Amino acid sequence: MGFLDSIPTHMDFKGQKLAEQIFQAIIVLFAVVGFIWGYVCEQFVQTVYILGAGFVLSCILTLPPWPMYRRNPVQWQKPRLEPRVYEQPESTQVTSRKAGKRKEKSK
Repeated sequence: MGFLDSIPTHMDFKGQKLAEQIFQAIIVLFAVVGFIWGYVCEQFVQTVYILGAGFVLSCILTLPPWPMYRRNPVQWQKPRLEPRVYEQPESTQVTSRKAGKRKEKSK
């Protein structure tokens, strides 16, 4: 288990954005090239093969958390040690009084 725990499994937010942009660029590029090549060859299957190759390439480049996607780690706040006490807001009491006044006016 020690080896599996050492493998990073996260990306930061900027890395996720970069991965999405790379994925979209590769898919669009391969779709355009595949369409043109399929049109020249007059075989739609060539378009599908090229688009499939672009999909596989984009998955290899964007799904694993490569180091280029982990350059901007999130700085988390330190946890509070004292527990928080939540109080009931007073606005609910005011709202119920106002609702009663509205009913009186409508009679």
